[in-house]
Amino acid sequence: MRLFPAAIAAVALIATPALAGLPVGAKAPTFSTRGAVAGQVVGVDLAQQLKKGPVVLYFFPAAFTGGCNAEAHAFAEAIPDFQKAGATVIGMSADDVPTLQRFSAEKCAGKFAVASAGPNVIKGYDVALNGGGRALTKRTSYVIASDGRVAFVHDDMNPAQHVALTLAAVRKLHHS
Repeated sequence: MRLFPAAIAAVALIATPALAGLPVGAKAPTFSTRGAVAGQVVGVDLAQQLKKGPVVLYFFPAAFTGGCNAEAHAFAEAIPDFQKAGATVIGMSADDVPTLQRFSAEKCAGKFAVASAGPNVIKGYDVALNGGGRALTKRTSYVIASDGRVAFVHDDMNPAQHVALTLAAVRKLHHS
């Protein structure tokens, strides 16, 4: 009988989704990295982007995988809505820049930057995903307000709600 409560607790922990490392209100780590838009290499600097308004920083596990392709397509289709709300969208993964060049042109329709998240960015945002030896990131979306603070977090490996929920959070910021 003593093991029964422990077993229930273990199952509850397994069934509980992992929370993103940065809570709402936390200061988002700034970074500069390289990425791509429409197949062209670009510099991506979070502090510079925040000067323009809020940033949707969405981490995805790996380019050219089913969920990541669908999520990139959904973000690309919603870019006019994000722009209307004053936000910039940046996709982030541990992929290298040449891979992201192809991904930005083929799956993101050239509508937004996708950038390479190095080890410090992955650690800073607590998005490391065990990839069996391959660097991957969890599927976590952050809305970062212009002041550099996290305004919204959605941490779910299912890509279905990331666009709708981050857009709603940006609109809420826009109307605050």
